[in-house]
Amino acid sequence: MPNKSDQPVALVTGASSGMGREIARDLGRTHRVILVGRDAERLAAAVVDAGSGAEGWQLELTDYEAVAARIAALDRLDAVVHAAAIGGNRSVHEAMVGDWERSFAVNVTAPAMLTKQALPLVRASRGTIVFIGSGASTRPVPGSAIYAASKHALQAVADVLRIDEEPHFVRVATVAPGQTDTAMLRGMVGDSGYRPELYIQPSSVAQAVRYVVDAPADVQITDVAVRPRREIARI
Repeated sequence: MPNKSDQPVALVTGASSGMGREIARDLGRTHRVILVGRDAERLAAAVVDAGSGAEGWQLELTDYEAVAARIAALDRLDAVVHAAAIGGNRSVHEAMVGDWERSFAVNVTAPAMLTKQALPLVRASRGTIVFIGSGASTRPVPGSAIYAASKHALQAVADVLRIDEEPHFVRVATVAPGQTDTAMLRGMVGDSGYRPELYIQPSSVAQAVRYVVDAPADVQITDVAVRPRREIARI
């Protein structure tokens, strides 16, 4: 997507649904947004929501060569938001090797590799990289061993990247929501126990990301915990 204006460019993964879609919609008010997703139909609808100038990339994030090729065609990138993730309920006792490998490939390795490809452009713009973490990384629930471990690892990636990129003035943040009303959470909880009125709305997470991206040039917001108004564990 050649950028023919001075408008900043943001790339959002997991942008065809849930938090990613709301983040892309919000950033579309001020940025030219690249939405990355897997489902063609949902991605097309999300691109329309993100406003004029938005573009969709239908990609599997673990296809690292394809991701690198798309990023190589850009000439500007001011913000990257890693919202793509997979969940699932697996205890250590239940999980197979493939469960661990798939979760870490999507939730940790893919954002790390995309960031690697994007860094030259983000350095040039002194831009911002946002990792969507999870409250599960520090407040896990039963059966969430794989998901919680992957989000804990993603926090480590963000923390070390922030240190490594200080000389280049790249801002790195983790926005860690608690339970949020998304299809992924519904799949983990199950319809019978799902109570959307208790959960954070995806649009509220988008506002937290906006807060990070719009921080004054002399600071970076490193960690944002987005918790429900009333903790579900105490209800």
